[in-house]
Amino acid sequence: MGGGVGVSLHGSHRVAGDHYSFAMPEVGIGFFPDVGATYTLPRLPGEVGTFLALTGERVRRADAVALGLATHAVPSRSLPALLDALAAGEPVDAALAAVTEEPGETALLGERETIDGCFSAGSVGEILARLDRASAFAAEAAATTRQKSPTSLAIALEQMRRGPTLSFEDAMRTEFRIVSRIVDHHDFYEGVRAAIIDKDGAPRWRPASLEEVDPAAIQAYFAPLPRELATP
Repeated sequence: MGGGVGVSLHGSHRVAGDHYSFAMPEVGIGFFPDVGATYTLPRLPGEVGTFLALTGERVRRADAVALGLATHAVPSRSLPALLDALAAGEPVDAALAAVTEEPGETALLGERETIDGCFSAGSVGEILARLDRASAFAAEAAATTRQKSPTSLAIALEQMRRGPTLSFEDAMRTEFRIVSRIVDHHDFYEGVRAAIIDKDGAPRWRPASLEEVDPAAIQAYFAPLPRELATP
């Protein structure tokens, strides 16, 4: 989850054990999906990446494999043997093939029609309006999304819309621009306070509603910096 995603998600072989869980919950603390999420999430099927960015929902192993977030499902009991085989110099693909299993039935992919239909909207407000008119699954997604920082939601949606055309290097440069500015604003500190320090689960966002979010202010998070991130 979160920063841990950045350590593993961009590797060639992404192994999911029995207790695998993927999530990018940053909008819930007034932050934004980082560690390369600007590149990866928009490249998931349909609008699943936008759904994950705005709701922060968790993805379990079967859906992760189906979406391409994980490449191999390996039972946790087989992980020590896998490590031994790799340490002994066995080729990675062969070692994984020996212990990979079927990941089970997916859950999230069964909601693709709803996800694609709702999260393809052009604004967070319209996404929520579409969710309100859809299914019980959609209603739960709407309720979850409404708990997040309005500013962070708008930033995350803009990331998802820009991401498909960005190289990985440009995606990381974009995230550097955002983080260089988000630390100067209220919501990140308020989100951390509510979730980690006081743990009251009652963040007071500024602005408090999507209607109060200034589109120009959101675009400013993505503007070039006087000193840009240097990438290879």
